[in-house]
Amino acid sequence: MSDTLPFLAKGLVLGFSIAAPVGPIGVLCFRRALERGFWPAVAGGLGTAVADAAYAAVAAFGITAVSAALLGHQRALALVGGAALLWLGARAFFARPAERAADAPAGGARGGFAAMFAATFLLTLANPATILSFAAVFAGLGLVGAMRAAAAAAVLVAGVFAGSMLWWIVLSGTVSALRQRVPPAALGWVNRASGVLLGGFGLWVLRGALAQG
Repeated sequence: MSDTLPFLAKGLVLGFSIAAPVGPIGVLCFRRALERGFWPAVAGGLGTAVADAAYAAVAAFGITAVSAALLGHQRALALVGGAALLWLGARAFFARPAERAADAPAGGARGGFAAMFAATFLLTLANPATILSFAAVFAGLGLVGAMRAAAAAAVLVAGVFAGSMLWWIVLSGTVSALRQRVPPAALGWVNRASGVLLGGFGLWVLRGALAQG
C-alpha cells in the first residue's frame, strides 16, 4: 500500500491542477452553482472528472489503440465541441434569470443532473489531445517507467479523479454560498457574461479545428 501512496498524491495534485484553470466547464459550473446551488454544479464537475480520469487511464495504461482512435478523430470532435459551446453560450446569453439567485430552484430534477453530467463529460472528451498532456506530464514526473504494475496506474488515475473532483467541490461550494448575496440586477449580467465567454471558447475551438484542415 505504501508503494502506491506517492502515485495517489501525484494524481491528486495533477487532477486538481488540470481542473483549476478557467475554461468553459468552469464557466458552466459557476453559472449552475449560482442559479441552482451546490449539487447541480457538482454534477457538472463530476462529468469533467470522469472524463479526465478516462483520459488519464488511457495514458497511464498505455492503451495506444484507444489513444490513436481518439486522436485520429480529434478534428471532428473539436468541431462538435465548438458548436456545442456556441449553442450553450447562446442559451446562457439569452436566458431569463430568476428574480434572485436564491429564488431559483435549488437541487433540481434528476434529469437536470444527468444532463449537466453528460454535457461536461462530452465537452471534456471533445479534446482528446488531453491524452498527450497526461502522457507528457507522466513522463516529466518520471511515472512512465515507475508504473510497472496495474495497481500503481489505477491508483494514479484514482488520484486524478479525486483531485479534479476536489476542485469542482471547492468551486461549487464557494459560489453556492454566495447565492443569497447576489443582487437581482447581477443575474442578467452573469448570464450575458457567461454566454460571451462560452461563445468565445466555442469560436476558439472551432478556429483551431478548421485550421487543422
